[in-house]
Amino acid sequence: MQLYEKQSIKIYNSLTGTKETFKPINEGHVGMYVCGPTVYSNVHLGNVRTFMSFDVIFRYLKHLGYKVRYVRNITDAGHLENDADVGEDRIAKKARLEQIEPMEVVQRYTVDFHNILNTFNFLPPSIEPTATGHIIEQIELIKTIIDNGFAYEVNGSVYFDVHKFNETHDYGKLSKRKLEDLIHNTRELDGQSDKKNPQDFALWKRAEPQHIMRWPSPWSDGFPGWHLECTAMSTKYLGEHFDIHGGGMDLKFPHHECEIAQNEAAKGQTPVNYWMHANMLIMNGKKMAKSTGNYILPNEIFTGDNKNITKAFAPSVARFFMLQAHYRSILDFTNDGLLASEKGFYRLMDAINLLKDLKASEKSSLDINTWKQKCYDAMNDDFNSPILIAHLFEAVKYINQIKEGSESLNAEDLATLKSTINAFVFDILGLENETSANETGTDKLSGAVDLLIKLRQEARANKDFALSDKIRDELAEVGIQLKDGKDGTTFSVN
Repeated sequence: MQLYEKQSIKIYNSLTGTKETFKPINEGHVGMYVCGPTVYSNVHLGNVRTFMSFDVIFRYLKHLGYKVRYVRNITDAGHLENDADVGEDRIAKKARLEQIEPMEVVQRYTVDFHNILNTFNFLPPSIEPTATGHIIEQIELIKTIIDNGFAYEVNGSVYFDVHKFNETHDYGKLSKRKLEDLIHNTRELDGQSDKKNPQDFALWKRAEPQHIMRWPSPWSDGFPGWHLECTAMSTKYLGEHFDIHGGGMDLKFPHHECEIAQNEAAKGQTPVNYWMHANMLIMNGKKMAKSTGNYILPNEIFTGDNKNITKAFAPSVARFFMLQAHYRSILDFTNDGLLASEKGFYRLMDAINLLKDLKASEKSSLDINTWKQKCYDAMNDDFNSPILIAHLFEAVKYINQIKEGSESLNAEDLATLKSTINAFVFDILGLENETSANETGTDKLSGAVDLLIKLRQEARANKDFALSDKIRDELAEVGIQLKDGKDGTTFSVN
């Protein structure tokens, strides 16, 4: 029996606004599509946070025994500067400014994207398709939408007819927007647009003579609309109806709304059962923005080369920090938050290192199986990583109690504790045991504290309890906790 047969997951579905019990379309198989980056600049931390959320979801589904096909695309064409189908392609603009080929821009920033995600210990997706690699599929999809009466061609460009679609469908059902409100809040066209209505969106754009990125089509030499690529690639690799579609909260409208409309217009059915959206990342209580300096690149976290942080942090510390907030919650990135997470992370790693050497007893005084199910319950409740982490720190307490001799586990329960904590910390949360990076400092600290422990033991032997207490209390003030047990005195860093 696979684990997924014993563990029931509830997922918050953005489409319905409720938590729903997850039931895959095909037993034991999960199809998941996540909107990837537009590769015209270095990947920013908000993107990393979104992809990290779905990395953990991917890891947990695999842990439960599902066979997961995880598709995450690369947008390397068609993403204009804004959502009104005007302006330059972001990649072509970068190429023009730097006087290089567009595919040089794509290559540079795709490599950066992969390097950053590898540093954060992401699992690669099952398939990572590109927009430019699926031009034919996008052209065929446009033909179908035109044939079904939901798109029109003007001067070599093709637009999706939102008003026509809304006569028989519900445009706006994902973002909970009504077309009437969108019409009311939209400025009148200035007469220069080919669209019938401002709410219509491009499926294909005719390329101006200066536009570098272009492909032949039945309508013009041009390029596909941004929304179209995800519809083409998700249905090609996952089918016309699949389980999970994810992305950042900022993509809910118009990108994901348009995806639903395209699928329903072309295929006659809603494409996805569960829509999932990760919330935004802010910094020091404010929106991240290069213009204000309230901004940090992922690599700057590892080097400490940013005015918003006081030191460098290990990748797993930064990952641990981000996973301490639920994926649907806004996360405030702060130096103090990172420092606190660093302490917690190394406390967790210290306990895991200690766990390796714990000895089993004849009887158990702790209910490890109940604790284990609490860990699963946390992840089963819409992948609640903060609650899982709280339960992992319960295990840290257990480990220290067992070491001190105040609690005990038999061999079977000790094995369960070890396997469970390793599965959730390393396999599911994707953390790495980075204590080796601090080995030199840790060794020096251990030597100094061991000397103080020896001096304290001598003071107690000489009945100098005032000095003994002073050593213990002053160490506690700097975060070093002494623990007296039957096997002697040990310490932990809080």
